[in-house]
Amino acid sequence: MKTLKTLMIIGFISLGLLAFSSLNQEEWKVPAKYEKMTNPEEASKENISLGKNLYSKHCKSCHGKEGYGDGPKADEVDGDLGDFSTEEFQAQSDGAIFYKSYIGRLDMPNFEKKMTEEDMWLTVHYMRTMAE
Repeated sequence: MKTLKTLMIIGFISLGLLAFSSLNQEEWKVPAKYEKMTNPEEASKENISLGKNLYSKHCKSCHGKEGYGDGPKADEVDGDLGDFSTEEFQAQSDGAIFYKSYIGRLDMPNFEKKMTEEDMWLTVHYMRTMAE
């Protein structure tokens, strides 16, 4: 009986810690090298259109059509998918958005083998159009 109580207490503590850690995500630190990068691609209509096509192919399933983090696969992801329309997201440097989108971490996949750097920069241009 004493063992059962001890196991139940350990179980409740573990659940509490798990819930707290999933609510409190670790800050995503971007290396200074990327933070200072500027988008080398021109923000032309054609490049933004190409970025939209790339976004639709690689990002929309999780991040959603409008970038609200409400895509059809969003429920399969543990972390916060973000909202690309917010001032907080749009205040990031192009290099920070590139780094987070291209290099990834945790549930955000790495795209280095799926896209060229140029393609990711075009996608960054498109994500900039999602500002409200």
